[in-house]
Amino acid sequence: MAYNWTLNEEGKIVFPVPETVKTPWFKSTGDLPHTCEYFNGTMYEKVEETAKKHPLNIALDFMGKHITYKYMVDQINLCAKSLRILGIREDDKVTIAMPNCPQAIYMLYATNLVGAVANMIHPLSAEKEIENYLNMSGSVMVVTLDQFYHKIEAIRQNTKVQNVIIARIRDELTRPIRVGYMLTEGRKIQKIPKEAPVFQWPDFMGLGRHCGYEYRVKRNPDDPAAILYSGGTTGTTKGIVLTNLNFNALATQVIAANPIYRTGDKMLAAMPLFHGFGLGVCIHTMLAGGGRCVLVPRFTPKSYAKLITKYRCNFIAGVPTLYEALLRLPSMHGADLSCLKGVFSGGDSLSVELKKKFDSFLYDHKGKIQVREGYGTTECVTASCLTPPQMHKEGSIGIPFPDTYYKIVKPGTEEELPYGEEGEILLAGPSVMQGYLDMPEETAETIREHADGLKWVYTGDLGTMDDEGFIYFRGRAKRMIISSGYNIYPAQLENIFDSHEKVHMSCAIGVPDSNKMQKVKMFVMPADGVPSTEEAREELKAELMAFARKHIAKYAMPYDIEFREELPKTLVGKVAYRVLEEEEEAKRKEAE
Repeated sequence: MAYNWTLNEEGKIVFPVPETVKTPWFKSTGDLPHTCEYFNGTMYEKVEETAKKHPLNIALDFMGKHITYKYMVDQINLCAKSLRILGIREDDKVTIAMPNCPQAIYMLYATNLVGAVANMIHPLSAEKEIENYLNMSGSVMVVTLDQFYHKIEAIRQNTKVQNVIIARIRDELTRPIRVGYMLTEGRKIQKIPKEAPVFQWPDFMGLGRHCGYEYRVKRNPDDPAAILYSGGTTGTTKGIVLTNLNFNALATQVIAANPIYRTGDKMLAAMPLFHGFGLGVCIHTMLAGGGRCVLVPRFTPKSYAKLITKYRCNFIAGVPTLYEALLRLPSMHGADLSCLKGVFSGGDSLSVELKKKFDSFLYDHKGKIQVREGYGTTECVTASCLTPPQMHKEGSIGIPFPDTYYKIVKPGTEEELPYGEEGEILLAGPSVMQGYLDMPEETAETIREHADGLKWVYTGDLGTMDDEGFIYFRGRAKRMIISSGYNIYPAQLENIFDSHEKVHMSCAIGVPDSNKMQKVKMFVMPADGVPSTEEAREELKAELMAFARKHIAKYAMPYDIEFREELPKTLVGKVAYRVLEEEEEAKRKEAE
């Protein structure tokens, strides 16, 4: 728990404002509350409360199918009964390896309803990764799609898994769309043997009809609800244990920070369930607040663009690579985006140049808003800081959410730095995780209690704060390139290269060097229409080097530029700079 909470007269959770914490952003954002009242219950109970208020409102849209809040809650309860029939008990771990589809939503909240913990993983993970996730969590059940069955079966014997539930996309489709699906995507799915020791989703749900005993388990706000995983880009993958309060507090904070939000507003839920951004903002915040989730089971920029206009979505959220992809889509020409109330970018640093390009794109397509950048870590579910609706500052990632506090310290210490001075970003608030799964030392290293009584998350990220409380992200400390004793931040170099008219996207990495310790190499994805002949590439390299010399200090200049038609991406759409580093390391060893 981030810091102690109490109940007010209405039975809502409130957090006192610590006297020792300075909150300079109040004076610049008088329209935002500095404290909120939070739901005193579980994730499921919050959604159930919303369903009682708006039973016939649409909760989920899925490939042409519309699901009301009442139907959704009925399915969640039936699913919960089935879980109890199969022996799922309080604190058991249920792994959900699913894309954004109705069955995944039912299972998520049903798991919560019976007091178990949802272990959220990417279904496209490699077999050994899945095995590791199952064993780290001690999962006794796995729920996945038919197309991923063979991966689960290959490693099942090495885990504690007792039951495997297989769902199918086609089971949630309307009849006309199901026919088309089976003639295309459905034909590619490898058949599951009839004797396979699994429960098909319809059979699994049928079990619930035989549950004649109590299946609801009373849980507290501070009890664990879900496990998400760190991206693994900075070391060993960690399971992040998040509570009911963490998710419910996030939902309240996001809505408080968006006064334009209204019940029934539509969110294009393309960010995946296994990611804090997708689960916390695109799904739970919307369902807790009476919103409508347009589920995207398999993301492509083309499908994303189509759904925005088809459903007239009010909110979209994504990583920067999503927005740069939308800029290139011919199908967006002439699109009417006047329906948008909020466009949020997170999960990676949004360059100043990309923000300018996408803001112009929005205005050119009748949009009345700008991209609002946010920041957060999975250790606090996802976002904990967001640009206010009408107060953008260039290069800033915004101000902290209500009841969330930030400070900048000398890295690794409690020494708070003056406004404008760069240091490590620390944050505290009601969305801060319970801890890392079975990693007490790592938890103690990351969450530390200070003299003000708050438990602060040491993010490992570098930034500054101005005197109005706006935060500026400067880079991830663990991604810093050190060359001849100088600290070089890749994001700054990428921002400079991205500003060149012939560059679509870039990535900077550090390459080992015997003299400098590291030297900088740039990977560049040229803009559309730039010639790709060898001669043209050499001319472009010379042009970019000359451009860089005007904007980059000599010690930070790249020694080489390599052109790529595409840059590798992580499972959540970030540029996978680790892949590029590993490729360079392999080349170096081969040369030796």
